[in-house]
Amino acid sequence: MEVTDGRAIPAVAASTRRRRLARFIANALDTAGGQRWNADVAVEIRLQDAPLTIRRPDVVVYSADAVDVSPLRPEHVLCIVELVSRSSLTTGRIVGVQRYVRAGISHYWRIELSAAGPPIACAYSLDRVDQVYREDAICAGIVHVTEPFPVTIDLTQA
Repeated sequence: MEVTDGRAIPAVAASTRRRRLARFIANALDTAGGQRWNADVAVEIRLQDAPLTIRRPDVVVYSADAVDVSPLRPEHVLCIVELVSRSSLTTGRIVGVQRYVRAGISHYWRIELSAAGPPIACAYSLDRVDQVYREDAICAGIVHVTEPFPVTIDLTQA
């Protein structure tokens, strides 16, 4: 369940493939983040109080100091990772992205799933002056980035 503009929105259960990939990505980010950052799947983030907006991204990288905070707030979150398929492209490319920009989340990754080829990872960093995400990398199959910290993830191994 997510809450958008004060309305409860039932979430569709993710496929086994999607859950597995999310866990795989979270494990890699958790290791790469060291002791300062945790990465987990399906963590609630309270993006705003009025109207109430609570999202549950596929993967969240957040401050290790906030491990007991629930729901997390934007100030605890470093990076959001959303796995999108054809049915969730609008949310993954537009709707969710704008909510994360307004909340000030520093990094956003969109992983586009395809039955025909490897996942495509699009990594973005927040431009705080213009209030938009700027593209850091687009990777097919293997994610290799230096922000928010150096990490390489072979998405084809999940």
